[in-house]
Amino acid sequence: MKVLVLRFSSIGDIVLTSPVLRCLKRQVQGAEVHVATKASFADLLRFNPQVDKVHELKDDLGDLIRRLKAEGFDAIIDLHHNLRTSRVKRALGVRASSFPKLNVEKWLMVNFKLDRLPKEHIVDRYFSAAAGLNVRNDERGLELFIPPEREIGLDQLPEGHRPGYTALAIGAAHATKRLPPHKLVELAHHIQGPIVLIGGKEDQEVARHIASTVGGRVFDASGLFDILGSASLIRQAARVIAHDSGAMHIAAAFKRPVMSVWGNTIPEFGMGPYIPTHPGRAHIAQVHLPCRPCSKIGHARCPQGHFRCMEDQDLVAIATFAAE
Repeated sequence: MKVLVLRFSSIGDIVLTSPVLRCLKRQVQGAEVHVATKASFADLLRFNPQVDKVHELKDDLGDLIRRLKAEGFDAIIDLHHNLRTSRVKRALGVRASSFPKLNVEKWLMVNFKLDRLPKEHIVDRYFSAAAGLNVRNDERGLELFIPPEREIGLDQLPEGHRPGYTALAIGAAHATKRLPPHKLVELAHHIQGPIVLIGGKEDQEVARHIASTVGGRVFDASGLFDILGSASLIRQAARVIAHDSGAMHIAAAFKRPVMSVWGNTIPEFGMGPYIPTHPGRAHIAQVHLPCRPCSKIGHARCPQGHFRCMEDQDLVAIATFAAE
């Protein structure tokens, strides 16, 4: 059976599809598993032994559809469930299933604080899209594969960081999901021992500020490496502190002890750190406020103006996790 899995973005969401890919490959006899994703995220899938072929979406969805039509798929599992994946499903005309996005339930939670959300991780909601193929969650957790040539060796870090370090992932897609710079500086001061800052080029200004303020025990890796390079540094960390972000899910994929710091979003949306084999390694830091959640995704600034969900975080408790 030839199966197409659709998940175009983003980092964390794609990593969260890995249990479905593994179980699909192993539980469906003769399954040939293809995945369609944005070209910028293809590295997260191309080295996965459960995936037979990755189809990259660049700028032209029509071109991707033409290439997918030529494959002759038997089934589609839509783990993105938006207008573009609907267009793909209509064009290919084979049996397809998608997962429940819970848009109504999230809207009620954001706007009226009415909790109609199922107590279910998004990984299990993803599996509901594969239930028609008799695919079940094996509870082994997330996976991410890095080929040896893409690993970042510890010899690329300062000598003092090589015995062990805390990875502090400072990025997130939206400002209200990130600790503000002054809180990140304060957190870094509280963390004992070597720190490696993980982030993209968009995080470099904040990272430089942290490194220059805290001093030599901080190694700034922001913008130095690609997705897999940064993932390699997360994999080798003694522990990880991250926002509700792709870095959090990468840490979970490598079963690293991870403290996830939550701002305007909430874990109850089903996107918390997923480590079913070692649940004690997944930790959550959040401030319970009547205004949370104020969005299912994020804002450029706090709608209330106070940003207490991040300003009131217990940084000492978060840093204490890093000392354990």
